[in-house]
Amino acid sequence: MAKKKKISKIFVLDTNVLLHDFKCIYRFEENDIVIPIVVLEELDKFKKGNDQINYHAREFTRELDKLSGDTLLTEGISLGEGEGKLTVETGKAFSEEVSNSFPEKTPDHRILSIALFTKEKNKTRQVILVTKDINLRMKAKSLGIQAQDYESDKVRNIEVLNEGVKIHDNFSSTAISKLYDSYEGVPIEEFKFKEVPSAHEYFILRSSKSSALAHYDGKTQMVNRVEKFTTYGIDPRNAEQTFSVDALTRNDIQLVALTGKAGTGKTLLALAAALYQRKRFTQVLLARPIVPLANRDLGYLPGDVKDKIGPYMAPLFDNLSVIKHNFKSNSQEYAKIEEMVKDEKLIITPLAYIRGRSLSNVFFIIDEAQNLTPHEIKTIITRAGEGTKLVFTGDIQQIDSPYLDEKSNGLSYMVDRMKGQDLFAHVHLVKGERSYLA
Repeated sequence: MAKKKKISKIFVLDTNVLLHDFKCIYRFEENDIVIPIVVLEELDKFKKGNDQINYHAREFTRELDKLSGDTLLTEGISLGEGEGKLTVETGKAFSEEVSNSFPEKTPDHRILSIALFTKEKNKTRQVILVTKDINLRMKAKSLGIQAQDYESDKVRNIEVLNEGVKIHDNFSSTAISKLYDSYEGVPIEEFKFKEVPSAHEYFILRSSKSSALAHYDGKTQMVNRVEKFTTYGIDPRNAEQTFSVDALTRNDIQLVALTGKAGTGKTLLALAAALYQRKRFTQVLLARPIVPLANRDLGYLPGDVKDKIGPYMAPLFDNLSVIKHNFKSNSQEYAKIEEMVKDEKLIITPLAYIRGRSLSNVFFIIDEAQNLTPHEIKTIITRAGEGTKLVFTGDIQQIDSPYLDEKSNGLSYMVDRMKGQDLFAHVHLVKGERSYLA
């Protein structure tokens, strides 16, 4: 009996999908892609600027131009061997149902009209609107159009990112005692783990008589004891903070992710560790993406550039103040911070001002990294030159970008993809330590 041929699907793409990943057209396997003409119109508005979405808008347009060559976009362009075809669908008149439901001809409603037209035109095939806009997905489903989020870069096992410190019980007291006695650590074989830890994994070991904070070095295959110590006036208050300080000060870890809710000490510990190691690095950079609240641009704020970005950078300055106020104003440590700021050895700036630079021998802290896309995270990491340490901090439960969620944001993606690499460590902080009231 002849095998029944699989019928390919048709995916209609929204603008935000292309701005999220300009290479997304190659992620749909043998299925066909429809780009509504209004999407090209919207991309044109985004092509000017230095932000990542502006880069994606320009790159997608270049990619489409390269693909099409002399072929008309109405005829369908092959995306490669084993891939589907890409077509640009021109504007379509609103059906009576769309007109009655959405009188305003906004870009979203024009995209819905084209998706509905594509569905009516292809009765035997499944037509799916792909958009990162949750509300547009709901509107599409209300019209009987299948709709889904862009799934290609989503993290599947999100629970791993939200795990606190692992506690391993019922270990030999002898092995734990060796951890306290040996500076170089104890071979992994002596602990008889049910599952070998990942490289640079942190955990608590317990026996009936003792316990220890520990770290696994994947290169040497040794378990080391993690000791608590103060970094530039900041004392770790719990096991997760102690692990964070260890990861932040280890020379062989070049990429660190600190996740956890607000008040767990992510940014404060990172900044304290940077100041503690200031002699190792030529510069300490603190940056965060600017995500205006209520979708308002910086333009509505009064003043010059410094005045406009000030409110967005305030949390970073707050953390610096906490560290400074641990010392007397006439102390050497206080004076050193003031000097670093004055000489631009310590810079607090929006992330957009960092893009395009090559960063060598820098301790670079990226705050609120949950508001970055996977592509933005990759772009930042590839800027790292020799001797640079990158620290990403953020709370994946508190995302301000309307088109990202806990599974699709860049911070989750990075932790998922980098886990087990011999230059990466991730610590999830659970306990808030800001104050008793908080």
